[in-house]
Amino acid sequence: MGLFDALKRLFGPRAAAFTICPHCHFVFQKPTRWCVFCHNGRNADRVASGLRSSPMPRGAHPTSSAESAPQTPRPTGLENLDVGRFQPLSTKDARGTIQSLGGIRSAYLDSLGVIPDDSLPRIQIIDRTMVGAGLITAEELHEIHEVGRHYEELRGVRGSEHRRATEAVSASRAERQALKEQKKLEAAKRRQARVEEVARRKATDINFLGRGVSGGLSDHRANLETLERLGFPKVSTPANLAAAMGLSVGRLRFLAFHSEAPTRVHYVAFQVPKRSGGSRTITAPHKSMAAAQRWVLDSVLSKLAFHNAAHGFVCGRSTVSNAEPHVGADIVVNADLSDFFGTITFPRVRGAFRGMGFSPAVATVLSLLTTEAPRRPLTYAGETRYAATGPRALPQGACTSPALSNWITRRLDQRLNGIAAKLGWTYTRYADDLTFSARLSENPDANTHVGYLLARLRHIAQDEGFAVNEKKTRVLRSNARQSVTGIVVNDQLGVPRPLVRRIRAILHGAKSTGLEAQNREGRTNFKEWLGGMIAYIEMVSPKRGGQLREEFEALPKG
Repeated sequence: MGLFDALKRLFGPRAAAFTICPHCHFVFQKPTRWCVFCHNGRNADRVASGLRSSPMPRGAHPTSSAESAPQTPRPTGLENLDVGRFQPLSTKDARGTIQSLGGIRSAYLDSLGVIPDDSLPRIQIIDRTMVGAGLITAEELHEIHEVGRHYEELRGVRGSEHRRATEAVSASRAERQALKEQKKLEAAKRRQARVEEVARRKATDINFLGRGVSGGLSDHRANLETLERLGFPKVSTPANLAAAMGLSVGRLRFLAFHSEAPTRVHYVAFQVPKRSGGSRTITAPHKSMAAAQRWVLDSVLSKLAFHNAAHGFVCGRSTVSNAEPHVGADIVVNADLSDFFGTITFPRVRGAFRGMGFSPAVATVLSLLTTEAPRRPLTYAGETRYAATGPRALPQGACTSPALSNWITRRLDQRLNGIAAKLGWTYTRYADDLTFSARLSENPDANTHVGYLLARLRHIAQDEGFAVNEKKTRVLRSNARQSVTGIVVNDQLGVPRPLVRRIRAILHGAKSTGLEAQNREGRTNFKEWLGGMIAYIEMVSPKRGGQLREEFEALPKG
């Protein structure tokens, strides 16, 4: 039962539920006959002896022999118990006392979170009335008020501690906020430094050129002795290379960057018909890429020394020099390497530049400048991209591809030339065309070597990363027309007769109908083409070509 429930029962409409003990005049609750003291037997001796006729004075507590006996000390907190402060008060006396105090207008005079002080008159009346009603004992009330006093003391302490804690929390928050701001400032400085460092590195170095091709860009170790011996530029970093090429680092990065599906490429691809049928894809570089490749050719590749058997795209050599060693041979074997430029991929080119003494970083950049992936244009969402359909390799149309192919195939030339010399044969190569020849007068067993030679050719080509096109392998005897890279070599160097007859017919008809009337194939530069064919015939057979040149120059102008 709470305090206010007790007050309500004491002073409310149901106050008649309480009565006064006829013996000790204590207020107690019905329906018991005796108050709590008499009922518990503490006054049983007086009740039994018939002394109810002489009741005890009001407010006096009955005692018994049991109460006079020594009692066990109460727990700590009862030392200052003033029993008189909590003397029982009857309902009638309580009402009178309340009226003398002016009455209690409201029971809600104190905060619900506070235990009222027992020094207040109204609280004393309430306490004594509750004790008189048997709702609580004096000891319990004393403990309650002691708890209230301690609570008030602790609440003051708690308030000061709360203030100190609040101040500490505020100081901690301010400190953390200051630390946070400091860290933000430091992070901003680091980001700014990072941005400046990235900008500086972009302006002075290249660290990434695409997925799968950027390995070694951070390695600037070059073999300067080899570069100096070969006469190459002494460059070890992409920045050195850009400076040597007369480009900015950003421009060099743009030219060398590899992307799987860019919106812009550095090449234009077109098809040209093959003499043997089909078409060949030519990948011609744009102006800026062509200029970069020309620098690589002039500054690096043109200073390389190739194998003596290589005649294609070598200064001072041609199809004529490639065919001359086979003139008058009894057996001529022609072979062809499949997809010659396409099999010389980016890793092989990078390895070739590394072998020249360049650092891995420079070798990577040079390899990206001289290789390109086959691409297919695709349009998506109105945007055209050029998707790579294969690995990067030497493009047909770049000025650097022939020299790089000759440098990379020098080991192939060395091995094939060794096999040919061992068997008594002669070996030459013009790009992807391989030619072997033998004279029976010098090598009587040449006929028995053909099968072994072709087998070794396949094995060696495979070891060197190439493949022989079996469809284009030919074994030519002296009783038939023997040609090497389009030049007849049976008895002497010559151009195939059908070509010479065709040129003569054009020149003969042009005398009467004019030159343009003979352009039955619709060539755009027919006159230049005709002059070039005559120059080729003149290179192979100077006497016959000279006659055709005179007829060509004698044609009427216009």
